[in-house]
Amino acid sequence: MNAQRHFATLARYNAWATQRLLDVVATVDDADYRRDVGLFFKSIHGTLNHLMVGEHLLWFRRFAQGVSPRVTLDEEVETDRAQLAQRLLDGAARWQPLIESWPTERFDSSLNYTTTRGQPIALPFSATLTHVFNHGTHHRGQITAALTALGHACPELDLVYMLQQEQAEP
Repeated sequence: MNAQRHFATLARYNAWATQRLLDVVATVDDADYRRDVGLFFKSIHGTLNHLMVGEHLLWFRRFAQGVSPRVTLDEEVETDRAQLAQRLLDGAARWQPLIESWPTERFDSSLNYTTTRGQPIALPFSATLTHVFNHGTHHRGQITAALTALGHACPELDLVYMLQQEQAEP
């Protein structure tokens, strides 16, 4: 398996699934959007903010710039829901070009960074990159469960639907 192609696919999927989810979230009224529905980060808004912090402000910077910013995982970095959605989409679009810019050897190396608790650590690069995309899938799943519980329809977000869509496109 070609690791670079594999992770480029996961990056495309991340952007695709984020767009589909945010299209539905945009139709949710503000009361439901901000309601504590029992998610780890309480609301849809809180969970989307967590994705912004984790995926883009923390992990992207670790992978792209080699820096480990000090952030709080439950920090509200964007109060405006439309701006948060746009930042999430813009951030998701940055992963594929980054992945495609790396030499293939990078995927067999380590990622050295400092944890949010200030401890230096080195983890397998590819497994840690897998974590980034798995983390996004996990929290999108939480949001779709919340949407369903609130009576809203949810999009199909399975990877195979993106692959089928890509295959059907001319």
